[in-house]
Order: sequence, then structure tokens, then C-alpha cells
Amino acid sequence: MALKSQPRVRVPAQAKAGEIIEIKTLISHEMESGQRKDAAGKTVPRDIINNFQAAFNGKPFFTAEWFTSISANPYQSFFFKAKESGEFTFTWKDDAGAEQKATAKLTVA
Repeated sequence: MALKSQPRVRVPAQAKAGEIIEIKTLISHEMESGQRKDAAGKTVPRDIINNFQAAFNGKPFFTAEWFTSISANPYQSFFFKAKESGEFTFTWKDDAGAEQKATAKLTVA
């Protein structure tokens, strides 16, 4: 399944300098493990999101490698210490080479 869905990202719009914020992400993807067989008995090829990356102002700060045990529609949450205003970029890559990106802005007061 190609990465065609619009990912959902929840980032606070504002934070105080030094505040630790929680970031939540979700993307729709079937995450086919490559273990199943179709009706004809042929193995369904593996097609999972295998890499997720979060960057702030162009600098990666969180990376996750996912494997076949990750469920469909993967959810990822993590924390970030707000130091300056800027933009987050989130990137999902799957086995087929498809890539999906989402962005969110953060204002530090």
C-alpha cells in the first residue's frame, strides 16, 4: 500500500522555553508483514512503513526503525524540549520507497 493517507500530527502550537512537550503522530497504513498468503496460496509481499523520522528546523532529533511486528496504522508519541520557535518535519518511508511528510509549527514564548 502506498503512503497516500494524510498523517495526523498533534503538536502544541505554543510552549515556554525549556518546557517538555509531547508529540503524537498517526498514519494509516495496512503494514503487510509478508507472512500471509492470498486466496491463491501466494505469499503477500511485505509492505510496511520501515522508517519514521522527526526533525526540528531541519535537524533530525528522533528516528524509529519499524519492523513487521508493528501494527497497522502505526501511532508514535515522543517528547521534545522546546528551546526555540520553529517547524517540525515528520517523515514516514515504506518498503515500496514511498514517502509521506507532515509539518507543524511551534512558537516558544
